[in-house]
Amino acid sequence: MLPTTTFQNVEKSLKQLPDSLQIEVLHYIEFLKSNYVKQLDQANIETLEDKKVKKRDGFGIWQGQITMSEDFDAPMKEFEEYIQI
Repeated sequence: MLPTTTFQNVEKSLKQLPDSLQIEVLHYIEFLKSNYVKQLDQANIETLEDKKVKKRDGFGIWQGQITMSEDFDAPMKEFEEYIQI
């Protein structure tokens, strides 16, 4: 919950706005609440074990899974006319 002074400041500022903007503020508050609830629900769904099972990402995750051919650096036949050896 907000401290009383913060709530009072928000209330005071809200009263100074025209009705149309007050409605916009209300919509924004509802938007924040809906997203916050979704985040809390998602956090409750994921247990500590789920977090341990997640795939790791970053450097080295493809190590040993990609190979290059031995002639990778060899000139290609299609470009022989452009290459002067």
